[in-house]
Amino acid sequence: MTSAVAAPAIEPRDRVLRLIALFKFCKAALLVVVGLGALQLLDPEMAARAQRWLAALASSNDRHVVQYVVALVGGLSPGRLEALGVGAFLYAVLFTIEGMGLWRGKRWAEYLTVIATLSLVPLELFELIRAVTPARVAALVVNLAVVAYLIGRMRRRARATSAFGA
Repeated sequence: MTSAVAAPAIEPRDRVLRLIALFKFCKAALLVVVGLGALQLLDPEMAARAQRWLAALASSNDRHVVQYVVALVGGLSPGRLEALGVGAFLYAVLFTIEGMGLWRGKRWAEYLTVIATLSLVPLELFELIRAVTPARVAALVVNLAVVAYLIGRMRRRARATSAFGA
């Protein structure tokens, strides 16, 4: 006896899922650059060179932003720079794993991305409360949109599976 309900069709590669994966790869690449930069600044000669470069940049562009970056980076101890570099690399690995799994359409990657992204929302909200900036608002909105899309996708899959099994 055969079932009258057809098995759900295998989804073609989801373009939005691929876009999210590319977003994760871009974030990973950016974090690798940040990590390398933080570790480079442990070298006193490199740190002095970076400060001179930023000071020259501050004289020609928006001084407020550049002065803030110089003060922030200049005030970090070697231990904090090292922690920043290592932390950036660890997050880059997480984002790369998420991106690879999403690119391949793996269900575990959807769950990992939802959990990892939602775990950072409280920190994003804290930073947004400290100072509302367009970049912080955009980051929060994009991350929440990614989570909403993935949860919707997981729910649709669950409904299709339960309808098939019924």
